[in-house]
Amino acid sequence: MRFLILSDIHANWDALDAVLNEADGKYDLVLNCGDLVGYGPEPNRVVDWCRATNAAVVRGNHDKAAVGLADLEWFNPVAKLSAVWTCEILTEVNRTYLGMLPVGPVTVQDFDLFHGSPADEDEYLITPSDVESLVLDRSLSFFGHTHVQGGFMMHRNGVRPLAIDSLFVDETAAYLVNPGSVGQPRDHDPRAAFAIYDSAARRVEYHRVEYDMRLTASKIVDAGLPEMLGSRLFRGA
Repeated sequence: MRFLILSDIHANWDALDAVLNEADGKYDLVLNCGDLVGYGPEPNRVVDWCRATNAAVVRGNHDKAAVGLADLEWFNPVAKLSAVWTCEILTEVNRTYLGMLPVGPVTVQDFDLFHGSPADEDEYLITPSDVESLVLDRSLSFFGHTHVQGGFMMHRNGVRPLAIDSLFVDETAAYLVNPGSVGQPRDHDPRAAFAIYDSAARRVEYHRVEYDMRLTASKIVDAGLPEMLGSRLFRGA
């Protein structure tokens, strides 16, 4: 089975559309590590697609914020404004869907999906030291939240970052794989990010694809969202 692994779409339909065109014919099912909404200008279009097509989705911190399940005082002013705007524009069916998304980990076949960490969807796994104390139920997990493509390998000799290319999932180690952000990368590569996992071959491949960031930035301004949410797309930061 081939899985298209997505995370952190953040209501950026143009980036998602480019990913789907690039991945066309290369996957069987779509899995999602959360943050369907927040920051971007087209939350309903993205959630409509996710509801119709995603085989498994876990809740992200912006998803719960957009439906009143998180204290917005923990958000920075721009994120807070975006969450309030998103809540106001969501259709009732999409608001209900986001409110019912499961908190990870969610198990698919023999691997897990979660947003931040297995213990907390708001926790950032950025450095090896963030990962060292984790207790994992599976040898392979996919996560998001950091908007940084890559991840970590946990071995008896320690934790090390994964190279952003492709990897074979060896049974002698545990792997935490971040497909990167579709809609708002923060690893200084502005291209939309995703991964494809072939469970039969036990291989993960990382991918990036160009999309029309100018179009997305103009939609952000037209929606009345802060202009910086558009300008940051070009920096990938």
